[in-house]
Order: sequence, then C-alpha cells, then structure tokens
Amino acid sequence: MSKKQLMPSDQAPGRPFSRRHALSAMAVMPLVVAEAATADDVIAKLLAHSQQANAALMRGDAETYRAMVAITDDFTLMSPFGGEPSAASQYTPEKWYRMALFFKNGTHKHEVIQSYGSQDMVVLALIERDQVEVGGLPAQEWALRVTLVYRRDGTEWRLIHRHADPLANGISLQQAAQLARGSPASK
Repeated sequence: MSKKQLMPSDQAPGRPFSRRHALSAMAVMPLVVAEAATADDVIAKLLAHSQQANAALMRGDAETYRAMVAITDDFTLMSPFGGEPSAASQYTPEKWYRMALFFKNGTHKHEVIQSYGSQDMVVLALIERDQVEVGGLPAQEWALRVTLVYRRDGTEWRLIHRHADPLANGISLQQAAQLARGSPASK
C-alpha cells in the first residue's frame, strides 16, 4: 500500500509533499490561540514558540523564524547593537536574507525573568543565551537581556516590540558612562 501524497498549492508541481512535511510545516506557523485560553496558557505557548523560532534564527534559518513570528505593522526593534530603532517597514525580503547570513551554527536557550499577560497583550522579560557565530565572528556566547511584547490580533499573537541589549553579564559605571556619551567601548 502506498502513502497518499499531498500537493499544497505553493509546492512546486511534481514534487511530493508528505503528511509528515505537512505536520512539520504546521509547527512553524504563527502562534494562534483560542480566545478561551488563560493568560498563563498563552504565556507558556508564546515562550515555547519564541524558543523554537529564535533557535531557528540562530542556525541562520530566517525563513522559519519569519514563518513562526508574525510581526505587527507597527513593530519596533531595539537591537543589541544600539542605534536608531528599526520599524516593520524596514524588514524587506533582502533584509531577512541578510539576517539569515548574519547568524550561523547557533544554539538558543532562554531564561524567563518575568512575564505579564492580559487579554490582548503579553510581555516577556528574558535572558537569551545563544552560542552562535554572528556577523562572521567566531562562535561565542551571546547573553542578551530581552523584552518581547506580543499583541493579540483576533486569535493570532503578533510581535509588536523586541528590545535586546548585551548587558546580561553587567558592566561598570565607567563603561556605562562611556557608552552613554557615545564613546567607543574600551578594549
């Protein structure tokens, strides 16, 4: 008896798509939660979803990250490298492609510091611990303090804001003052 092959409309003609692939594809969809779910249930699902999506990004798989994390039209990112925050409109296919090349061979874990949930919004305060090659640098640990803000849009939860900084291990008052002045960090 042969397996029945599914052919989704976005799959190239003539290329079989198994049930296993269909189930895998469903696992990387944006998070949808029934309205009756409690805030704790939503928070738990968003934490697991974020963990999986960020693990993919640290491997250089921006496509999976994009498929899993729907961003709002008014999304902002305050990156760990500082500078002006970026907006959703700046996330073109070319920027996602460059992001995939920026991260390589990484692993991702996060520690939950605090979480807050209401009917329409969830805030996650995390320490992300990644072991990853970033921007052509050799692999190293990247410990980031991260705040994620999700907003409910119908039954889908979308990322509205991400703020990350590389200060999880702490810095001195003098180093903080130097950064605040816009001076280059000391070596």
